[in-house]
Amino acid sequence: MTLPRDSVPADRTWDDVSVFPTVAAWEAELEAVLADLPSLAAVRGRIDESADTLVEVLRLRDELSRRAGRVYVYALLGYAVETTDPAAVARFGRAQAADAQLLATAAFVEPELLALEPERLRDWAATEPGLAAYGHYLDDLGRRAAHTRSAEVEEALGLVSDAFSVPFAVYSALVDSDVVFAPAVSAEGEQSDVTQGSIDALLASPDRTLRRSAWESYADGHLGVRNSLAANLAGTVKQAVFQARVRRYDSPLAASLSRSNVPPAVFDNLIATFEANLPTWHRYFGLRRRIHDVERLAPYDLAAPLGAASPVLPYEQCVEWICESLAPLGETYVDTVRRGCLEQRWVDVYPTAGKMGGAFSAGAPGTAPFIVMSFDGTGVSLGTLAHELGHSMHSYLTWQAQPQVYTHYSMFVAEVASNFHQVMLRAHLLDNVDDAALQLAVLEEAMANFRRYFFIMPTLARFEREIHERVARGEGVTAELLCDRMADLFAEGYGPDVELDRARVGITWAEFGHLHEPFYVYQYATGISGAHALARGVLDGESGAAERYLEFLSAGDSLYPLDALRRGGIDLTSPEPVEQTFAVLASLVDRIEALV
Repeated sequence: MTLPRDSVPADRTWDDVSVFPTVAAWEAELEAVLADLPSLAAVRGRIDESADTLVEVLRLRDELSRRAGRVYVYALLGYAVETTDPAAVARFGRAQAADAQLLATAAFVEPELLALEPERLRDWAATEPGLAAYGHYLDDLGRRAAHTRSAEVEEALGLVSDAFSVPFAVYSALVDSDVVFAPAVSAEGEQSDVTQGSIDALLASPDRTLRRSAWESYADGHLGVRNSLAANLAGTVKQAVFQARVRRYDSPLAASLSRSNVPPAVFDNLIATFEANLPTWHRYFGLRRRIHDVERLAPYDLAAPLGAASPVLPYEQCVEWICESLAPLGETYVDTVRRGCLEQRWVDVYPTAGKMGGAFSAGAPGTAPFIVMSFDGTGVSLGTLAHELGHSMHSYLTWQAQPQVYTHYSMFVAEVASNFHQVMLRAHLLDNVDDAALQLAVLEEAMANFRRYFFIMPTLARFEREIHERVARGEGVTAELLCDRMADLFAEGYGPDVELDRARVGITWAEFGHLHEPFYVYQYATGISGAHALARGVLDGESGAAERYLEFLSAGDSLYPLDALRRGGIDLTSPEPVEQTFAVLASLVDRIEALV
């Protein structure tokens, strides 16, 4: 049920005053950051003077970045929980603009660094203690040298970042605020509000009539603005093509993966392995059809309860289960999670009117690693809480261990940390809970997670690659084309046991704002694969496995993502971890088959 914002207990909302005590204090710091930007601009052109000057420039840039991060987080979370509040919308817009100004002001740093003679920079790094922390950063900068442009071009790219944020802002305004979804109607004729915060719970209802009504309402709401959303997505893709060309990459895919030093073969291996393993998904959908005793399964049946009734899980109990499951990582880790959830107000818990859809973890050095979600007492919600806490603990340990320059770790490793928590939680509950209904709820959560991250996201990644290639060739993108291609890909993925409503399945691309971050979604699938491999060592009690995992979390961006994972014994340049995770999926299908 979606609640009015003011009806939620304060201890189940995010602790905004821990970031800034008042809006006025936030405003003052925003203005102070902007007022201090000239101090950074004043050292432009001086990096080649001495190692001392270089250290001064890097530290000044990083300190401004740290302060701006707190400003941004306060505005982002304030907007995320109240997207219909004009004041919150305005604060978020101002924070985005300030961030763009900082990027533009700091844009001279890397081109000037690259203009230094390599031997001179190596000598400085070897003799100046203040540069010791920047070793990996300088190595990464050298790796990206061919794609770093002049100071003037970098400044322009920094300035344009604010304008380039518009497509996602338009997307969020449309689907989170302006689109009003028709109420869902149950078999008894009772109405339920369809919102971004309630749709998952409605689709998990045992009432098939309610599920169908909610699914159709949600799809139809997006279909009603499909042309606007298509034009908006086309704008995002054109931006990606533009930036790839400005930075002299062969493609938007290469540009996106290069940020994390991930070779395109990782993406290609994932898609090829996914396509080869579609029969595993067909088997699962066939099992679901038999469980629900229908001639053909509908898309709105895919989250339906596997048993007669799903238990309603209290938030506090879910926190306790998560903490129990993480015991192998040590008392300090577990106590941090428990206090964050129950005492320190990391989590904005419940679905409320105007809240942004989905769930995410967001914070910055100097703030808590906050979580925005819509907890509804389902097994899926339990998994979502565990997932986001994985992100939050990744941030928490990174911020404790790393300097500012390494606090913005790659999403490629972030999705490993989040899925790791879910693997640990499932293992704990399936091994220690005898209640059949709860076991089924855990398996439902597992399959919901796999379906989202190991079915929907790779399907979206296939779709995304095609759309970017199309735009790069100078071809047009329309809502009709997007919906037709999306429906084709899902028809292939669903197989013969799922009935396809082409229009409503075809609009799936519009239901995921993730596509406004180019080539983001594939990382969910690589992440879940890495998570299962890392968790296996911890669950098996392998010597040093827990310690290696905590070191991985603490590394932040001080290592390339693939190198950080290799230290944990995982090579994601190989398709093997993805293949092994498909084997885990098949074993879950076996387990469901045995229970029902």
